[in-house]
Amino acid sequence: MIFLLYLSYINMNCQPVRFLTPKRFQLNGLWFLVPKSKQVIIFVHALGGAMFWPSLVYKLADSRTSVLTFNNRGHDKISRLICWDKKGKQHKSLAGSAHEVFTDCVDDIQGAVNFCKKQGFKKIILVGHSTGCQKSIYYLAKTKKQNQIAKVILLCPISDYADAISFHKKEVKKAESLALKLVKSGKKHQLLPPEVWPNLHDAQRFLSLFTPNSQEEIFCYATPFRRPATLQKVIIPIILVFAQKDEYLDRPLSEVVKWFEESLAGKNAIIKIIKNANHGFFKREKAVIDIIKQATEK
Repeated sequence: MIFLLYLSYINMNCQPVRFLTPKRFQLNGLWFLVPKSKQVIIFVHALGGAMFWPSLVYKLADSRTSVLTFNNRGHDKISRLICWDKKGKQHKSLAGSAHEVFTDCVDDIQGAVNFCKKQGFKKIILVGHSTGCQKSIYYLAKTKKQNQIAKVILLCPISDYADAISFHKKEVKKAESLALKLVKSGKKHQLLPPEVWPNLHDAQRFLSLFTPNSQEEIFCYATPFRRPATLQKVIIPIILVFAQKDEYLDRPLSEVVKWFEESLAGKNAIIKIIKNANHGFFKREKAVIDIIKQATEK
């Protein structure tokens, strides 16, 4: 009821939408359209997450801003992905956080960007949360038209590898050995057995998330031998928002912030820290919303 009252208060229409990516994969989303708004936020959800974050996402819409939140192909644990060929025939495959291929995020996000551009929006802002941060940065580094995005906002840009190797080193090494064997034998989408790795990931997904040389290890503060080349390819303004009590941090937040400051030296980057917040910003959503709205006013 509160949700409906809020939509009515700001004269906003909310509707489910479907759009095709450039590679013709079908994605579902929620479109919070505010009439006469001049900019749009595209929300990129976290690993295994989904388009729904009612305490935060829809409240980003206001008289100036519409919002598109969508299920990228990494939504939920295991999901079904539909691709349409040029003859109109469906092809189905498995996706979700267990089976998605990280680099496909470029196609997903470009599909969302194309949808917003077709609605007439010229100012587009990316907001990524958790692994959605890696996806947003990777997309920007790979796209030939970075300037089609006005700025990117990263909520809890934390390394999945750093967290795993710090707290589960033996398990990670054992699972890595098996995952490498599976990929080499042509079984990259075979799930790792629970006695080896308790989380639901296939071989290639595990290697992408939890090995130091993967393309997904963009925030490489746990791998000092790596230069953050992907992050440093971003030329648009970046706003980074950290949670002071993020439960996925493997080291003091001050060290992570220092790494980002050094990695982004000379860039148009702003770092914010939300006190007493966890990774999901539970009960601190308003502080996140305020930062995002302040950042999008300019």
